[in-house]
Amino acid sequence: MADKVLKLGTNGVEEYVPITTTTGVSDAGKIIATDANGKLDTSILPDGIGADVKVVVASEALTAGDFVNLWNDTDTIKARKADASQGFTKNADGYVKANVSQSANATVYFDGTNTLTGLTIGSKYYLSATAGTATATAPTTAGHIRQYLGKALSATELNIEIEEPILRS
Repeated sequence: MADKVLKLGTNGVEEYVPITTTTGVSDAGKIIATDANGKLDTSILPDGIGADVKVVVASEALTAGDFVNLWNDTDTIKARKADASQGFTKNADGYVKANVSQSANATVYFDGTNTLTGLTIGSKYYLSATAGTATATAPTTAGHIRQYLGKALSATELNIEIEEPILRS
């Protein structure tokens, strides 16, 4: 919860809790505060500022850090784990930062830094044949795709630079 501030109310000075998210016009003129992570929520920022994301329904349970494929399910875009062993059908389009249950809304990120574990600083990472994960070894199996995902900045940070997949023959 944000620290309280003082404001001049109808009957004098009152305590007030600043908002950390907004729903739009109804919040005009309100005082804002950072969230639990010390950042401004993207709902407060002007359009076009902030992370490049899309909120879609998850067609399977997703784990924070999973690379995901966006696919058309009867004219509804959905997210599922990306998988190099599935050829072009499950290439990586982005990643999720939080666990998501099947049929729940997933926020898919298209750039930035994905938080993972066990990375080797400076190494390049590719989509793995283990659904949703990255590997430092580029796939070579025929029928699999080789898709560069990004470079490790630390043991836990992968700078995202998703490239188009190449089908191995």
